[in-house]
Amino acid sequence: MKIKYICVMISFTCDYNEGAHPAILERLAKTNFIQVPGYGEDSFSEDAKRLIRETIGRPEASVFFLVGGTQTNSTVIDAVIPHYGAVIAADTGHIAVHESGAVELSGHKVITLPSHNGKMDAGELRSYLETFYEDAAWPHMAHPDMVYISFPTEYGTIYSKAELSELKAVCRDYRMKFFIDGARLGYGLASPQADVTLKDIANLCDVFYIGGTKVGALCGEAVVFPSGDAPEHFFTIIKQHGALLAKGRLLGIQFQTLFTDGLYLEISRHAIEMAQRLKGIFASRGIPFYIDSPTNQQFPILTKEQMDALEGKALFEIWAKLPDGRYVTRFCTSWCTEAQQIDELDFLMSVRNPASA
Repeated sequence: MKIKYICVMISFTCDYNEGAHPAILERLAKTNFIQVPGYGEDSFSEDAKRLIRETIGRPEASVFFLVGGTQTNSTVIDAVIPHYGAVIAADTGHIAVHESGAVELSGHKVITLPSHNGKMDAGELRSYLETFYEDAAWPHMAHPDMVYISFPTEYGTIYSKAELSELKAVCRDYRMKFFIDGARLGYGLASPQADVTLKDIANLCDVFYIGGTKVGALCGEAVVFPSGDAPEHFFTIIKQHGALLAKGRLLGIQFQTLFTDGLYLEISRHAIEMAQRLKGIFASRGIPFYIDSPTNQQFPILTKEQMDALEGKALFEIWAKLPDGRYVTRFCTSWCTEAQQIDELDFLMSVRNPASA
């Protein structure tokens, strides 16, 4: 029997195209008429914090719910380091490229180091700091007080436990804070190549956040200070940055749902499975990749003809144009990607896409 494919527009542009996981919507509907205090002082938020503390094995942790990733990064950095402090990031880091200068707007310089497959090298970080303090004029410069990385990186790569430990050691030696952006944290932890757990993340940094927006929630991120040493008046600083939701219950209920019965990692694993199937579609046709990503972001290198063949049928992002005229593209799966969408892409590549040769 022949299968007839009816292809509608399928999207692999990012991992927050969809709304929220059905379990979250169901929970929001069931609790809709319950009256609770605002600003995260509700019982749902308190229970969500408890679940997160239990998951990371840190009962002393301070947990806060913020509305989105950019607000979270700018708020944490502004609150944790002094007003004269700078933050070091890879040159591909989100705060250095895709946040419209939000960190600089708060008065903190972003110092960039070369990235290697999206990652910062601990040896190069140490070398930079040694050189910085060897300069007698360093008091005239923006003072490096924090190291920022994302897990996974902007290129879908992940740090090993050894690499995170090395970065943490440099931060300790130079009395710097270590901040991990976890906007896609679930997808990093669910990767077969990951050798760290959520407990390890909590033990290896000073502050991190658990991304909800890209991992099943309508919106929201959970900031965690594992040692319970959140900056004084952090709640007030959150509000100053426009990152506080009056109906805090909406964030609390979502994270309460995501951290009940392991849902957060379960849906993250699904995204990774779909990404590996998607990766196989390109690999089987001899299409090369710009980088070998083990997570939900894949970066095939396509010709203009190959991209044109998908026009009007599949959505994806153009990441960069290469000197030879080909394009680095990004295809992104999510917690909501369906196997049928992968099959449709496979069909399109078979009947419409010119051979890579």
